Amino acid sequence: MAVRQKGFDKKHKASSEIPSSSMADIAFLLLIFFMVSTTFRSEQPRDVTMPEATAQEKIPEKRKDIQNLFIEQSGAVYINDQNVPVSQISDVIAPIRLERVRLVVSIRGDVDVAYDLVNDVQEELRDAGAVRVNFTTNLERETSRRGR
Repeated sequence: MAVRQKGFDKKHKASSEIPSSSMADIAFLLLIFFMVSTTFRSEQPRDVTMPEATAQEKIPEKRKDIQNLFIEQSGAVYINDQNVPVSQISDVIAPIRLERVRLVVSIRGDVDVAYDLVNDVQEELRDAGAVRVNFTTNLERETSRRGR
């Protein structure tokens, strides 16, 4: 048996590359982790009693294109869960309207809100350039039973 002068032969050399065989698995696991652990913020419930209507029409727009504006009985106006003074509604809605081309402002006003407040809100929306405005109502139960 002959002895080599160099010593032991290495079977393979150390690689200077980062192994990428499991990168897809790691990315997939991170994606699942973030999907499961993320909580989506929902709107705060408002103490608003909607007016009754005999007929309703659904808005054919996507939910992301509908901006809810709440008017409580006390006269407080809420946009994106923030209390906004009536005089500043156009300042809040104008940038949103520029961002979303098909913006629909859905006014959810209490039954007992004074009409002059609703009129002031509409004028602010007009100043902001929001021309697609609707009023959200509750459908009367009699009408919905007849339609079935």
